[in-house]
Amino acid sequence: MLIALKEVSKTYKMGEVSVKALDQTSFMIDKGECVAIVGPSGSGKTTLLDIIGCLSRPTSGDYLLQGQAVQDLSDAELARTRNKKIGFIFQTFHLLGRNTALVNVSLPLFYAGHAREERLGRAETALSTVGLADRIHHRPNQLSGGQQQRVAIARALVNDPEIILADEPTGNLDSKSGQEIMKLLLDLNKKGQTLILITHDRDLAERTERTLTIKDGRIVDDIRR
Repeated sequence: MLIALKEVSKTYKMGEVSVKALDQTSFMIDKGECVAIVGPSGSGKTTLLDIIGCLSRPTSGDYLLQGQAVQDLSDAELARTRNKKIGFIFQTFHLLGRNTALVNVSLPLFYAGHAREERLGRAETALSTVGLADRIHHRPNQLSGGQQQRVAIARALVNDPEIILADEPTGNLDSKSGQEIMKLLLDLNKKGQTLILITHDRDLAERTERTLTIKDGRIVDDIRR
């Protein structure tokens, strides 16, 4: 079992008001699965992403990642876990505008303490994997939206993470580019990467093996195909 959430709740304080974003949510995800998490705005998708991605701790309940209780980790241990085990892909790319694709992709390796030659070599390999071998020295403003998202995917892959966590990865793309990015993600999953896709797009969700639906902080449906 790669991921296990057991009665996980998350409560935020907003002044004197407590807002429960997750309410005793439980599910498990195996290594190599391809899972979409869907739900309306305000359903708890973003909070769930933050907890799965070790960006936040649950208020109560247990989150086990490869059998390790994430809520018990220190901030430094959480940061190491994020860097080594989780590759993040965001809707807005989050690329550094002044840096080339090669440097952007190599950044996780810099934070992991790898030597420069190894960083650049692995970044170049990752960019080749996503079809951008001829764009490694281009900056973001020299790339299309689809190409920028491919750079973001290469950056997510460069540390060979256990999990690819994609948050609305096609949200800022035209339909053709979006289809290409989704195909790339599904192909990576077929090669063994665990893919968790956070989306409001039911058409995208139906291309995965499994869809979890969240509403009012609870998982209300779990469909396997």
